[in-house]
Amino acid sequence: MRRRNLWLLGAGLAGAAAIAAALHFRPREDSPGFAPGELLFPSLAERLPAVAEVSIRRHEGGVLIRRTAEGWVLPERDGFPIREARLRELLTGLTELRVIEPRARDPEGWARLGVDDPATPGSTAALLTLSDAAGRPMLELLVGRRRVRTLASVPESVYVRRPQEAQSWLAEGRLIVEADAASWMDRDIVDLPPERLLSVEIRRRDAPAPLSLARPAPGAPLALSGIDHPPELDAGALEEVLRGFERLTLLDAVPAERMPGELQGEAQFRFDGGLTVRVELSRLEQFVWIRLTAEGGGSEGERLAARWRPWAYQVGNWKERAFLPSLADLTGAR
Repeated sequence: MRRRNLWLLGAGLAGAAAIAAALHFRPREDSPGFAPGELLFPSLAERLPAVAEVSIRRHEGGVLIRRTAEGWVLPERDGFPIREARLRELLTGLTELRVIEPRARDPEGWARLGVDDPATPGSTAALLTLSDAAGRPMLELLVGRRRVRTLASVPESVYVRRPQEAQSWLAEGRLIVEADAASWMDRDIVDLPPERLLSVEIRRRDAPAPLSLARPAPGAPLALSGIDHPPELDAGALEEVLRGFERLTLLDAVPAERMPGELQGEAQFRFDGGLTVRVELSRLEQFVWIRLTAEGGGSEGERLAARWRPWAYQVGNWKERAFLPSLADLTGAR
């Protein structure tokens, strides 16, 4: 079965619940063992549409990922969306796990392989649980140490154990389980190439008047407008402004109405295609937060507005010079 056929998680929640009831899946608790090369979960791929929650628990904490009508989200992060490619990789990896050989059957051996109880002090194990829409566990697996590929011809492998069984296994396959919610967040905010930027209007709270930057001609560098005898601008500072929205990523996110810090001002960036992006920027100590609003730009603007509306994003503190530069920043005076 090709990988694209394994990714069936886009099905509706109602359909998922029905499938879960009909095809409720648990590991083969009564199985005495596996033949080398046998799939650890031979019928999991066809049951993936029933998965509604994914839980990963380690000794120091855990993460819960839940499917909603809008997609897969992190409940503990106010429903922030996850990187679905990472979840797709995890679930595909589960369907492809193949047994290599049996390993430890005792607690001491489990701890050595990292497949002991995660509640045990010092445990490095991860308990991975897939549940259906009713919250019923469909699959539980203790995931231990990985054996990373060192040669192209040697596949990765990982130690695993089903919690109800004493037998642990070395299994062939790639299975990366991260229990930190931040590592699952979709960090991409937007990617607008610098050549698309036409003009910027900057209003800082601590400045006596707004600053305007614009291209005098298509493809020309940004220049100050509306100022008699404008000062010479620093090329590096202008480059930061131009590239402010290029591959922009977040450090953290909170609901928009809870944006931390004190508002420093706002700026409007006008791009080709009729797209205007408004940035509100606040600072809390050394941390910089932004709220973004998109207007115009047709379907592109609508898509960005819907994506940004619920959230305030923490970005690198150097982004203040890109989104809300002062005149001193633009001239390289500091």
